[in-house]
Amino acid sequence: MPLNSIVRLLTGALLLIAACTAPARAEDDVRIQEEIWALPLPLPMFAYLVRPVGDGPFPLVIMNHGVSLNPTDRSFFPLVEFRDAAKWFAKRGYLVVAPVGSGYGAAAIDIPERAIYGPFFSKIGKCIKPNFHDAGLAVAQVDLWIIDFMAAEKRIIPKDVIVVGQSAGGWAAIALSSVNPAPVKAIITFAAGRGGRVGGKPNNNCAPVKLVEATADFGRTSRVPMLWIYIENDTFFGPDLSKRMRAAFTAAGGKAEYHLMPPFGNEGHFFIGSPDAIPLWSPLVSKFLDAQK
Repeated sequence: MPLNSIVRLLTGALLLIAACTAPARAEDDVRIQEEIWALPLPLPMFAYLVRPVGDGPFPLVIMNHGVSLNPTDRSFFPLVEFRDAAKWFAKRGYLVVAPVGSGYGAAAIDIPERAIYGPFFSKIGKCIKPNFHDAGLAVAQVDLWIIDFMAAEKRIIPKDVIVVGQSAGGWAAIALSSVNPAPVKAIITFAAGRGGRVGGKPNNNCAPVKLVEATADFGRTSRVPMLWIYIENDTFFGPDLSKRMRAAFTAAGGKAEYHLMPPFGNEGHFFIGSPDAIPLWSPLVSKFLDAQK
């Protein structure tokens, strides 16, 4: 099917799905509305969207999820991974877009028949010579497409964008900071990094020295205010590695406020996905965002 036909199809689906959604009432009496959108980007994808009820425009939050190198795991990837966290931002006035990356969920099968839906573009290659840079910048490009699209739809305040990312999604947010996009005024990462738990083994990073070096490379040009949140019992990016990443990033010139949270559950890496974690991270995030106003 030609690309322009796909875009028309997705745009129609976007309008249909948005029209069928119903609002929900938040605890603090701010009414929010949850929707599923089909985004007609250069690489089309689905996204969970939650926003205050009303016409807007609203400040934008983009939430990047992590990655799996296992095609089967990607095929079962949830449509909404950070629903509770996304709703927290929406209740505070943000329009939140959480895209489902290409190669995940219903679009996860990497076969030619899937055409534009199938590509999984977040591989890093072999650990001997990992390509951490391009894997992060590829997702960062998706964020830029989303900003442009939502601005063209007049749904957002173009100069008031926050990007949030977890794990590889956080790494993409660090990569995005290196190009200093004008609309992005702040970035928040949870357990950010790449190459964690090689072979399923805890605290077994693909190439920790190269990951630290890549973090420094991004820091050389990054000037966006950032909040980095890590958890002590994260077996993907443990305290030693995350502290080395932050030291390299800031020494190179990047701006990153770093917080190491106490152990959470059995695996701290998935901290942001739990509604029980919101009372723990929300004071840090609120204070950080207030400082950017």
